[in-house]
Amino acid sequence: MHSSPSSTLPPPKKLNFWTKLAFGAGDLGPAITANISVFFVLVFLTNVAGLPAGLAGSVLMVGKIWDAINDPIVGVLSDRTVHPWGRRYPWMVFGAIPFGILFFLQWIVPGNNTSFLFWYYVIIAILFNTAYTVVNLPYTALTPELTTDYNERTSLNSFRFAFSIGGSIFSLILAQIIFSFFPNNPYERYGVLGAICGILSVIPLFWCFLGTRHQVLSGQSGEVDEDDSVNLPVAEQIKIAFSNRPFLLVIGIYLCSWLGVQLTASILPYFVVNWMQLPEATFPQVAIAVQGTALVMLFVWNLVSQRYGKKVVYFMGMGLWIITQAGLFFLQPGQISLMYILAILAGCGVATAYLVPWSMIPDVIDLDELNTGQRREGVFYSFMVLLQKIGLAIGLFLVGQALEMAGFISTIPGQPAPIQPDSALFAIRLAIGPLPTLFLIIGIIFAYLYPITQEVHADILLRLTERENNENLDENP
Repeated sequence: MHSSPSSTLPPPKKLNFWTKLAFGAGDLGPAITANISVFFVLVFLTNVAGLPAGLAGSVLMVGKIWDAINDPIVGVLSDRTVHPWGRRYPWMVFGAIPFGILFFLQWIVPGNNTSFLFWYYVIIAILFNTAYTVVNLPYTALTPELTTDYNERTSLNSFRFAFSIGGSIFSLILAQIIFSFFPNNPYERYGVLGAICGILSVIPLFWCFLGTRHQVLSGQSGEVDEDDSVNLPVAEQIKIAFSNRPFLLVIGIYLCSWLGVQLTASILPYFVVNWMQLPEATFPQVAIAVQGTALVMLFVWNLVSQRYGKKVVYFMGMGLWIITQAGLFFLQPGQISLMYILAILAGCGVATAYLVPWSMIPDVIDLDELNTGQRREGVFYSFMVLLQKIGLAIGLFLVGQALEMAGFISTIPGQPAPIQPDSALFAIRLAIGPLPTLFLIIGIIFAYLYPITQEVHADILLRLTERENNENLDENP
């Protein structure tokens, strides 16, 4: 009877609840700042800072493109960091306070000159997105350093995403409370929101450091599995990833899904305020209805996926979402109850944008291992993160340019909100209805072509197991 070499190793030590809780808290700050930025930063730039919509969209696109570029830079530097605290913690600890300060600086208006404000927000966007990567990317890399156990890593990430989604919902509730205290002063409203969220985003990073550092430092003398792909040249990584056809389809599914999410999220404040003619404080309630439903539906779709497969779940979720987008396009001012019903239906679709593409990536990695004999998680996941940020940048840029071309009138600081022309209102409706629907339909086409079904994946795992057994027999005749 032969055993694999790994079977002689002692089982990894289990992590206690408090270590997992501290680890999960590390994603709270990035979740709060990212969620507030997605829902509010564009409307802040146009309606509070007074930037033309096209310039505002350009600010956000520059920031997010830089955010995508700096990921591999910070990743390589953190891998090479030598410090008594380890490779990751110095980045998180020393980057935490700048991260909070720079987030706050996004929400002030330091003048009224359009050119000056444009360059101010561009510089702050670049610096903040750098700080975001400095604290968030090393944090995500802590998982393999905390434990080598497969199930413990899954458990760790369940804590992480619980804090992430919970933080997103909490930030919207907080925004609604703050808006109710400052109904007529947008400068104070967003300044207070930025300050409180900045502070709340910094504290959990120190909690994560203090609550997990003993586990990481005590385990550094042991051996940690490394992904050989990090040593590959960038061109070779690109070649590997893009020679995998199912991965290309997952890219298409993910990019289309996230464009739908980002377009809807960035235009939603304008839709609620300018088209539905509701107070600005109403918008967080609508966003909470979407995200709260998405949180619940993550677990529902997971159960459905286990029975019917990922593609079926994606078709069902996207179908509900497309119906919702059509309903939003035809929604009329005064139909408040219907608006909330549509928000709940949208949450059902948004949940699939989170769940399905990320659950397909492990299948793609298994197929790649079958074809190449190597595990390349780093290559594939880095491209997913890169595409998420590019999708956000494109979505915000498209919204800004569409509003600009339609004649959207930015609010002049200190003046009442202008009455928008019919062309701008129609552009808002197009951006929340037909435009996301187009991307969702393309995503459905990619999902239809995706070849790895439950049966195909079972066959992949069987062949991987057979090859591993044969290799073990060869090594231990």
